[in-house]
Amino acid sequence: MKYLSVITIVFALIASSFVWAPANNDEAGINFETLSFEEAIQKAKKEKKLIFLDAYAVWCGPCKMMDRTTFKNEKVGEVFNKNFINIKIDMEKGEGPAIAKRYQVRAYPTMMLINAEGKVEKRILGAVRDTQLLSEVNDFVK
Repeated sequence: MKYLSVITIVFALIASSFVWAPANNDEAGINFETLSFEEAIQKAKKEKKLIFLDAYAVWCGPCKMMDRTTFKNEKVGEVFNKNFINIKIDMEKGEGPAIAKRYQVRAYPTMMLINAEGKVEKRILGAVRDTQLLSEVNDFVK
């Protein structure tokens, strides 16, 4: 019985440390939602927002660099999470090839702001740093 009580207390302490642990820095930056493109369109209509689409390929070095830096920037996350429906789509899998064809994606990364009707409002080609990305979308931020 004694051991069961000790195990229970140790387990409770470990579990509470996860609850009270400070937020992990990995949570900073853009919150990319797990939505299909059509679901993102519907959400954009409902919330009256633009979609920020990161069109990438898994083998793309600049895409990976942006995932580690630009997209993790706290200020970028604040602006994008407040103003856009953020999605990432691999242009070589699932619905990606059809989207790549529809939007003529020929280089990676290609980032787009797309309205609820599916029209591209802004296209950003190539890897960009946090300040440049914020500057590129400034006209679309409330």
